Amino acid sequence: MPSIAEIKSRLRIPVIGAPMFIVSTPKLVIAQCKAGIIGSFPSLNARPAEALDDWLTEIKAALAKHDEENPDQPSAPYAVNQIVHRSNDRLMHDLEACVKHEVPIVICSLGAREDVYEAIHSYGGIVLHDVINNKFAQKAISKGADGLIPVAAGAGGHAGVLSPFALVQEIREWFDGPLALSGCIARGQSVLAAEAMGADFGYIGSAFIATEEANADDAYKNGIVDGKADDIVYTNYFSGIHGNYLAPSIENAGMDPHNLPESDPSKMDFKSAGEGAKKVWKDIWGCGQGIGAVKEVTTTAQFVHKLAAEYEAAKVALCGK
Repeated sequence: MPSIAEIKSRLRIPVIGAPMFIVSTPKLVIAQCKAGIIGSFPSLNARPAEALDDWLTEIKAALAKHDEENPDQPSAPYAVNQIVHRSNDRLMHDLEACVKHEVPIVICSLGAREDVYEAIHSYGGIVLHDVINNKFAQKAISKGADGLIPVAAGAGGHAGVLSPFALVQEIREWFDGPLALSGCIARGQSVLAAEAMGADFGYIGSAFIATEEANADDAYKNGIVDGKADDIVYTNYFSGIHGNYLAPSIENAGMDPHNLPESDPSKMDFKSAGEGAKKVWKDIWGCGQGIGAVKEVTTTAQFVHKLAAEYEAAKVALCGK
């Protein structure tokens, strides 16, 4: 299992591209890894389930070809997100595919299971678990996760309500392993700030929706460009778990974004995300409060280049190097 230092040495900037339902596909992941950050996608995006094997084969082949042609600038590792919640009846199938392809990093969500972690560890893979509070963080580590993704207030999609300052400092009181901070990060300065707070990586999702490689329609991408923090609505109505969504997309679906009812958490269904009319992620657009920093639709390489330039400039301004 590689160390954090070894992983970061392969990155242009310490960033993980967050896995996004519908939006993250091999095209985006490959572009992210080639650009020098960790790219990821949810396994449930591959449909039908048998397509996951093809996706992993495609990603590995593309990155191997890039590394052969660019020995001085090898690609970053990639990651696959697994929904561990009991509603996901594809979990074991998708986990077997990850083991078969020896996926370097697996991001687990909505459930901590020792057998899942052990399967990834069997070939030397790394498990990062996303959490919204210190209690869930301790549970994940106690069951064998290698690292954590604290999902702070304002993060896109399913998110918590705690300040990143509070969440990271509480976790760092007892845990010194890998930490990737999620929540409103869309500038290189914010990545450096995450490191200063005690995180190892910035975890960026929403800003990558406004890239050419993202599997999102133009209206969604332009909604990210035009949107601001005030346009984000926090609700559990659409999936049973509280998350952040873009208000105009809710209005376009014929609903009042500021007057949504509460949903029953027991009716979560991730398998059908994006299918049919007015489905979450496809028509109801998930994104975080950091989208005000996104000013245009660019390629992934251009956006990562911008992040890296901002990150280096911030280091010079604040640290003198």
